[in-house]
Amino acid sequence: MDWAARRESMVDRLESEGRVDDPATLDAMRAVPRHEFVPEHKRDSAYADTPLPIGDGQTISAPHMVAIMTDLLDLSPGDEVLEIGTGCGYHAAVTAEIVGPEHVFSVEYHDSLAEQARERLDRLGYGAVSIRAGDGKRGWSEYAPYNRAYLTCAAPDFPEAVVDQVRPGGVLLAPLGTARQTLVRARKREDGSLDRGDHGGVRFVEMQ
Repeated sequence: MDWAARRESMVDRLESEGRVDDPATLDAMRAVPRHEFVPEHKRDSAYADTPLPIGDGQTISAPHMVAIMTDLLDLSPGDEVLEIGTGCGYHAAVTAEIVGPEHVFSVEYHDSLAEQARERLDRLGYGAVSIRAGDGKRGWSEYAPYNRAYLTCAAPDFPEAVVDQVRPGGVLLAPLGTARQTLVRARKREDGSLDRGDHGGVRFVEMQ
């Protein structure tokens, strides 16, 4: 199987559809082998633009959604980034391609997924990504403050602890809502409040 050609075709499609045009995001999507992050029996669909189940009721997001979220985060090399919802580790790897693996800190609710993601990222060269199992609503205060924070699962609102752990001027991104979800990007003001903007309806697994 020519995975590299499939991956190139996937990114070319995203670019031609006009969903994302940021060179850093496109380069990151080209660099990360998505097929390594999906279960073997789903691997033939790894480069289809669709979410796929990864176990424990969780999914790997569709490539276009990972690309859009990466674009909206407006990442720069060296940014300290908090991810809530490691899942299989794919989104963390895409983020790590831009900011550097040592600047990515990810919290996963399920112990088994956290361990599998840690082993997978290490095997693929992203071993400096920090992963812990725990309650994502509490963030990861040990490495705060962060320049960016994002959720890969839907929540009623940005968790208060996560907001607190982002530095003023930093960006938060998450699918917010219960019955209906909206992708919301927020910049944290100096007074701690959030300047929010909506970026369309989405559908994510709900935060646990």
